[in-house]
Amino acid sequence: MARIKIELPENYVFSTTIKVRVSDINYGGHLGNDALLSILHDARLQYLQSLGYTELAFGSSSLIMADVAIEYKGEGFLGDTLFIQMAPADFNKYGFDLLYRVTNQDNKPVAHAKTGMLCFNYTTRKVVSVPLEVRAKLEEAGKG
Repeated sequence: MARIKIELPENYVFSTTIKVRVSDINYGGHLGNDALLSILHDARLQYLQSLGYTELAFGSSSLIMADVAIEYKGEGFLGDTLFIQMAPADFNKYGFDLLYRVTNQDNKPVAHAKTGMLCFNYTTRKVVSVPLEVRAKLEEAGKG
């Protein structure tokens, strides 16, 4: 069976830490895959807020997640502090990818991930072009 391989960048534009809660632990005694996706969502919200945006107020549009890929590298446990690094990549007319590198407090890899984000108009329920000012801001942040 073919495995997912996520190519991560050398540089990241944002990082945050999120602590693993008891509700994030599954029956196997480690971080659940559904909980990791929620943690990535929280990290994405923090990244957008650092740029002055939200998922619903992304310039003249909103954001919707089109796809997600997670490559698990190790386990997370109750009380771990996850260090999440992020970078935008692969811009196109309607969206871009966000890449994530997740490690624990001991710098041990937990996961690599990618979320495909599309600009979306929730009133018309249609995909729209990435606002030029947003793309410029994201690309500029990536240069710094």
